[in-house]
Amino acid sequence: MNFTPDADQELLRDSIRRFMKSEVTPLIAKHDVEKTFPFEILKELAQFGYIGGRLPESEGGMGMDQFTWAMLMEEAGYAWLSMRTMLNITNGPIHKIAAEGTPEQKERFLKPLLASERRCFTAISEPGTGSNIAQIQTRADLKDDHYVLNGRKLWITNGAFADFGIVVARTYSPDCQGQLSTFLVEREVSPYEVRRVDTMVLRSTGTAELNFDNVKVPRANLIGEEGSALKRMLVGLDGARVNIAMGAVGAAQAALDLSIDYARTRTQFGKPIGSFQLVQKLIVDMTVRVEAARALGLRAAAALDAQKDARMACSIAKLYATEAAHEVASMALQVHGGLGYSTDYPIERIFRDTRGGTIPEGTTEVQTLIIGREILGMSAIV
Repeated sequence: MNFTPDADQELLRDSIRRFMKSEVTPLIAKHDVEKTFPFEILKELAQFGYIGGRLPESEGGMGMDQFTWAMLMEEAGYAWLSMRTMLNITNGPIHKIAAEGTPEQKERFLKPLLASERRCFTAISEPGTGSNIAQIQTRADLKDDHYVLNGRKLWITNGAFADFGIVVARTYSPDCQGQLSTFLVEREVSPYEVRRVDTMVLRSTGTAELNFDNVKVPRANLIGEEGSALKRMLVGLDGARVNIAMGAVGAAQAALDLSIDYARTRTQFGKPIGSFQLVQKLIVDMTVRVEAARALGLRAAAALDAQKDARMACSIAKLYATEAAHEVASMALQVHGGLGYSTDYPIERIFRDTRGGTIPEGTTEVQTLIIGREILGMSAIV
């Protein structure tokens, strides 16, 4: 299996790297401290395919394959994991609406998303529901021409900044008795309560808790058929796991590159610390982890492109890459010594942000159980 980018992919990657270095890197420190996000950068990133690039051209995209998209995710993670997260939280609804939305929904929601004129979220997790999405308690009751939403959503990325989002709720109507459905919920049209939740990781992603207390949502804002959300969400998890894996690879590569530069230039006892055996051991261990994680991520992306059953490959990539990225960031901090603790230097932020990758889209423990089930044909999940 060939994981080498072709000439067009290399050209795209080089252009992205120049853009990230000149336009994104100077913004990071300020926004990470202020816990804000430069949304104007999304519109500029669209030229590279970061906004809806995987959609077919007929839907406003570029028809990008999963392998190229994985490469884009690595470059975004290399620059700033908060930005990679915001890109994914934007593209999720883009693909959802493009695949299942009505013409009217595409006009009202998809078009402005592709133009970076609106901000969105996806609300699945709840205070008592994380990995087991089948236990979602938020409910939507059909009343005449609208649904009434009641419930709370927690750990909602971009929830503090967005003007609308996709909400998953247990639905009750004459045609649906408790199955999960998805709804487009606009903050102005269907007001709900937003509480900002500060986190250790990804500080610029506007994590929030959303409270829906008898919130009226127009019937026309139902996406797809009632009761079809669970199957759709499970289908989309494979690609989401590859996205996180490749973002983690990018962050790990950034930590490694910083460590190599530092080991070559920092002197102790009259010589560069890179000449010390134990420092070289750290650099080698970091390199092995980055290379292995990248290979697993690209293998999973290639499996998705080939339309194979990629469930195990995607779970392996997500499990290994996210754990390895944090290990690499930890070793990078060790190489940098006291400088690694400084908030004036990227290692501290990379160390925090890579820890966040091991939880969303199925924790490391859940990935382990999925892989075990695929290998043994027996489920350990009761």
